[in-house]
Amino acid sequence: MSDSLEPETLAIHTGIHRSQFNEHSEAMYLTSSFVFDSAAQAAARFSGEEPGNIYARFTNPTVTAFEERLAALEEAETCIATSTGMSAILASVMGLLSAGDHIVASRSLFGATVNLFNNILKRFDIETTFVSATDVSAWEAAVRPNTKLFFLETPSNPLTEISDISELSKVAKKVGAWLAVDNCFCTPILQQPLKLGADLVIHSATKYLDGQGRVLGGAVLGKRELLMDGGIYTFLRTAGPTLSAFNAWVILKGLETLKIRIDAHSNHAMQMALWLEQQPNVERVYYPGLPSHPQYDLAKSQQKNGGGIVTFEVKGGKDAAWRVIDETRLISITANLGDTKSTLTHPASTTHSRISQEARDDAGVTDGLLRIAVGLEAVKDLQADLSRGLA
Repeated sequence: MSDSLEPETLAIHTGIHRSQFNEHSEAMYLTSSFVFDSAAQAAARFSGEEPGNIYARFTNPTVTAFEERLAALEEAETCIATSTGMSAILASVMGLLSAGDHIVASRSLFGATVNLFNNILKRFDIETTFVSATDVSAWEAAVRPNTKLFFLETPSNPLTEISDISELSKVAKKVGAWLAVDNCFCTPILQQPLKLGADLVIHSATKYLDGQGRVLGGAVLGKRELLMDGGIYTFLRTAGPTLSAFNAWVILKGLETLKIRIDAHSNHAMQMALWLEQQPNVERVYYPGLPSHPQYDLAKSQQKNGGGIVTFEVKGGKDAAWRVIDETRLISITANLGDTKSTLTHPASTTHSRISQEARDDAGVTDGLLRIAVGLEAVKDLQADLSRGLA
């Protein structure tokens, strides 16, 4: 596929490998294993001397099609698909790090990511130091001789803090660490971290890549040497946090409309953010597209627009925030995001409820904070739905 094609074209035409039936839509290969022509071919496939499919835990044509398409959009050498976004993070860490290694991570992370680093990895003697997402000097100060990985989300979940990928990349390279960026909120349509110096890009394909809340999926992208030879693929092949062929096919088709959906999500989110800023019972609005956002200039320099996530703090704490949620009739009360349907959540009692109060305070996740993932409904209908609880 030509490198000169635009993202919306790549998202439709990359990764198509037609079978003998010459189908127009991508085929879905629902099989656990693949047949070899001979014993010699089987041996050659297993040894890696001959490319080809072996067993669906680590090779499947539908999954490969998704990997090729997403890699084209991120301008990555290769992509490894996983069962979920969290398994993509796990595969990256377990594939590249060893007991005794150290991670520096943003304290503004999804709650499950914090728990993975703080609790599970700690049991395997991999320690994590959490620092400000926006203070580059704090990352450098946290580095130890055994630091192997920098990990961040930008924009962060849920406060949409923007980390300077280019500057953190320079620090990581200076100390010999890899920089991994969770690109879930932006997708490659709005941001390409590898072009800004990141070594790894992580996706929860469950979110915008699918786009309709149908299936789970994840992905890790970067240089072939790091992913295939560095241990991530070996971990996937052995441990098996594998993306199913059916889920790969669903997300593959979701990618075809990614550009048009992201543009619409972003347009609607900007309208919602401006409207929320005018509401008397809203204390503060966090949205990278607003001039009031603390990293507005940085967001403009590394993102094409603000994206589809708006976070806002209501006056009155938890009771007021829950009232806004409970008064909705149209917006879905769920912790997922990236759907055509708008979703609303109270992070302190849902996505970030399993981390400590101290960690929530450090991350700015207050009791009055709400996160809306703005969908594709008419904006005036969404505003009317929120107005009841904000009145």
